[in-house]
Amino acid sequence: MNIRRFFGKNAREALAQVKQALGDDAIIVANRSVNGGTEIMAMLETDIATTSGQSAVATSMDNSRSLLDFVTAKDQPRQAAPQATAAPAMPANAQAAEEAAVQESAIMDMLKQHNEQQEQAYQVATQTLEEKMMGMMQEMRQMRSHFETQMSAMTWQHHLQHSPAKSKVLSTLLSASFSAALSRQIAEKMPNHIDVNKAPMWAKEVITRNLHTLDDEDALLDRGGIYALVGPTGVGKTTTTAKLAARYVMKHGTQNLGLITTDSYRIGGYEQLRIYGKILGVMVHAVKDEEDLKIALNELKNKHMILVDTVGVSQRDQAVTEQLSMLSRADSPIQKLLCLNATSTGDTLTDVMRSYKKHDIAGCIVTKLDEAAAIGNVLDVLIRERMRLFYTTSGQRVPEDIEVADKQALVERVLTPHQASLPYQYLDEELPLVISSMMQTAAQEH
Repeated sequence: MNIRRFFGKNAREALAQVKQALGDDAIIVANRSVNGGTEIMAMLETDIATTSGQSAVATSMDNSRSLLDFVTAKDQPRQAAPQATAAPAMPANAQAAEEAAVQESAIMDMLKQHNEQQEQAYQVATQTLEEKMMGMMQEMRQMRSHFETQMSAMTWQHHLQHSPAKSKVLSTLLSASFSAALSRQIAEKMPNHIDVNKAPMWAKEVITRNLHTLDDEDALLDRGGIYALVGPTGVGKTTTTAKLAARYVMKHGTQNLGLITTDSYRIGGYEQLRIYGKILGVMVHAVKDEEDLKIALNELKNKHMILVDTVGVSQRDQAVTEQLSMLSRADSPIQKLLCLNATSTGDTLTDVMRSYKKHDIAGCIVTKLDEAAAIGNVLDVLIRERMRLFYTTSGQRVPEDIEVADKQALVERVLTPHQASLPYQYLDEELPLVISSMMQTAAQEH
């Protein structure tokens, strides 16, 4: 292996010398700035493969040239190292082998450093390329989504132009706060022969048929049992519990009614129900945990109907599962009634329903009906989740402001245009883009 040194006033001049002396196959071993210019150490690529063989020959021959002669320029003869007076002279061939090994190790270290630098440069280039590819893929996905939205809008525009009755149904349902999914499903199933003026009536019949309500309140009150009102904070469970208790007392008296509350955390939670119980002449049992609940139910086991008011818990809180599991582990079967706030958005109601429904909900009670400008959102959730609606409440008065769910009245209310809802009604030319955008959003969520 022959390493040569080249010197130039600058790096360009030194590299030119390397290329002229060694050709295009030269390997730069090292370079550095020195006084007066730049020094470069270079060698031929073919010399690397023969290095090991030459080193072995040098150490096995007594009178051969040392490996140092192969790595030192021919015009610079090696000078003998001065011998130390305190130590015996090292044999020439052993000294040459050691010097060759040191020189070879230095060269290999420089080559390793060079390879590491090349690897780092490759990794940087690869990472940059990957980032560019990811950016391009993101742009392509956005373009595809935009293209699909436009195509879907054109399809719906063509579809609605040839079916004004379906366009009327879509506009009516969307303006009434029904979801795009249910509105589109109802419109698609509408027969083509339906006249545009009769389309809203047809939609009312479909919604009424798919909205399940309590068939007979008397049968429920006569049957009795244990009912627990559950739901998020602030939905009105305590007041609704008192209203149901009052309806039972009006029919069966106070002797066979029991009241339990688990709302020991909220300030005044127990006190509020206790006041209602005192008015009705019914004692209220407060429980804190599963053991207390079992004791209270055992004390009330001879009661015909027991109503349980639970603590309000956010649908995203782990306490939902803990509370409903406590009710499910009771010695006596407890039917759970989910209270839904009519003023909540459709997304929130859907979130609440999915969180509670997996714990065997028997039915629902819609509260605060008097505060809701549009109730399509809550009816939409009940229809899509196939949940039975027992009661609706619309005020704070006990027991006046609670009614057995009347599906005809609810559907009539939701599909009767109100002056307040006019800004939220869609024009026919807006429907294609609205529907296609909602379809794209729903597809991305799934």
